[in-house]
Amino acid sequence: MSKNELCFKPATELSQLLKSKALSATELMEAHIAQIESVNPKLNAIVTFLPEQALEAAKQADETISKSNSDSNSLGVLHGLPVAHKDLTSTKGIRTTFGSPIYKDFVPDKNDLLVDKLQTAGALTLGKTNTPEFGAGSQTFNEVFGATCNPYDQTKTCGGSSGGAAVALASGMVPIADGSDMGGSLRNPASFCNIAGFRPSPGRVPSEANGLAWSPTAVYGPMARTVSDIALMMQAMSGYDSRDPLSIKESGDVFAKPLERDFKGVKVAWSKNLNDFPVDPQVTEVLEKQRKVFEDLGCIVEEVSPDFSGADNSFTTFRAQHFANGHRDHLVKHRDLLKESVIWNTEEGFKLTSADINLAERQRSELFMRLNRFMQDYEYILMPV
Repeated sequence: MSKNELCFKPATELSQLLKSKALSATELMEAHIAQIESVNPKLNAIVTFLPEQALEAAKQADETISKSNSDSNSLGVLHGLPVAHKDLTSTKGIRTTFGSPIYKDFVPDKNDLLVDKLQTAGALTLGKTNTPEFGAGSQTFNEVFGATCNPYDQTKTCGGSSGGAAVALASGMVPIADGSDMGGSLRNPASFCNIAGFRPSPGRVPSEANGLAWSPTAVYGPMARTVSDIALMMQAMSGYDSRDPLSIKESGDVFAKPLERDFKGVKVAWSKNLNDFPVDPQVTEVLEKQRKVFEDLGCIVEEVSPDFSGADNSFTTFRAQHFANGHRDHLVKHRDLLKESVIWNTEEGFKLTSADINLAERQRSELFMRLNRFMQDYEYILMPV
């Protein structure tokens, strides 16, 4: 198997090769380092690259495998797999810029909880992936590292804010990557780059409590090239942690269950635009062609949309609240170093009144109740990302 073939193998297959000793973690890491050196200069997905550190970690992973004898169950579910972390995620001893000139030389003294969980499961940190400044926006560029290009057409956007992760996966630089999502940041770049991005329910992937510990707006999640690889990552990322007040008390082992099932008779709603959201006709045309895939699986596909009225105002209100909480000090001390969208969102948060927050809470509650009723009739909604 060539190095290039290794770089595009599903993580689930690579994991089996590693645990069966048909492949060493060092060989796998060397293949991905070579791939990064080959394609990253054109795409700019990996912004902090750690080949020497990663190779040393791979050698240690091989030693652990050799000591495990035939007991592969003693190894973590991600043992020996290279991983890249979004540059919004703090990594101990590794530069973490948040895509901001304010933090261009910042090196944290501790990991975010997500990084600890991935490393405990055996994943080997290879680098950090690009993101817009503080994750603000659906295009991946910043003044520290510049723009990340779409791997299929370098004149186009890769989406955001987990754009670096999506491009790294699509171009074979890593088999798995983490990201985060407030308003599409795991799903948008996955869609633009032809990979899989999964936004978990709040509390499914725990994060250490911050200034808005009970807010369900932003979550961490996995990105990969296949849904099976997403499930593999979720085994490591999920699980209760007392540091997150929303943390779900269920083991990540739930994601180890088989994904195969019978879809005969499953009712699926197909919505072109959730009634009134703007969607490019070319996108609608592409997705319309996929209806037959679900029908061939045995699904009953009906064209119907849930009522999403109030969702836009509710989301933008909570987003502004999030920015005001997280960037108040940045605005006061470093306004000249912030991009306009961060300044605008933060100042919108400062303007919020109790009436604004109450309205957003009510709209979110009403939306939940409407969706709950809607999903009594349909198991899935198919729609543009």
